Amino acid sequence: MAILTHLLTLLSATPLLYAAILPTQNPLPPPNPSSSSSNNDDETPLPVIIWHGLGDNYAADGLADVASLAEKIHPGTFTYIIRLDEDASSDRTATFFGNLTLQIDQVCSDLASHPILSTAPAVDALGFSQGGQFLRGYVERCNNPPVRSLVTFGSQHNGISEFQTCSSGDWVCKGAQGLLRSNTWSAFVQSRLVPAQYFRDPAQLDSYLEFSNFLADINNERALKNATYKANMEKLERFTMVLFEDDETVVPKESGWWAEVDEEGKVTELRDRDIYKENWVGLKGLDDRGALKFETTEGGHMQLSSKVLKKTFKENFGRLGRKFDDGEAEVIESEEEAEWQLEL
Repeated sequence: MAILTHLLTLLSATPLLYAAILPTQNPLPPPNPSSSSSNNDDETPLPVIIWHGLGDNYAADGLADVASLAEKIHPGTFTYIIRLDEDASSDRTATFFGNLTLQIDQVCSDLASHPILSTAPAVDALGFSQGGQFLRGYVERCNNPPVRSLVTFGSQHNGISEFQTCSSGDWVCKGAQGLLRSNTWSAFVQSRLVPAQYFRDPAQLDSYLEFSNFLADINNERALKNATYKANMEKLERFTMVLFEDDETVVPKESGWWAEVDEEGKVTELRDRDIYKENWVGLKGLDDRGALKFETTEGGHMQLSSKVLKKTFKENFGRLGRKFDDGEAEVIESEEEAEWQLEL
């Protein structure tokens, strides 16, 4: 009870959050004002923005390794790991507690005013777990600087129907779980508990559509559609969704491919759903021109090898004006591949 009371106190006094530049990042020269997506002469790779998942923080060693690998594959890549607070512990807490509408507004402001990212003609984006759908929210709601290629790993695009199990001794997670389960659809929980804002139980769809603070909106599931969301998504040149084959953390795991799983466990693939067929958020438009990709990777949630990430960076990121699927992205055979376990 004391822990829960402390968490409620934190929630009632949300601090102002700021973002800054990582001191180790590589500078990107300002783009030529005459450059465009059709100009293939500039070999400078686009910057890469990364949004981490639940329980992680921007300063984590694993994320630094990912950023370093991106630069290794495409030398000169400027990487920026999104954060909601410069204090790593507070940034982690913000993955559990906060209003996603305000958090994405902050990230929109941070990136639009960033001295390097704001001068780039576009950026590429990599989202891990919940960071993937948050990046999609960024694309739909502001997209400045614009995202050229978006890759998500194990992201809950169609929400979750169960909350994850907390690690032993993780009292921040356990406190959040207590609030999540107590009254998921209350205004208090929907404006303060991050996982509740992408909770989507097929047995509670009416409540979800009425009260969801985030996912029902960015998925354009309500009667009134936001045309800007669709238009911004259709500006992507590439949208790759990667599903973990043995994912037991995200329930249902098929959410990573935007599939629907009903109360009996029946799976309806994305292309058979109204959200696709009626093109609510531009997915059919992307698919019609070959820009929508469905991929799988072995292992459980966020069990990633450097080999998988190298392939991802080769295929989806790089210089402005590149043509995807042009043979540029040969799979790198490495003498020894390091395995990384990234937190959700």
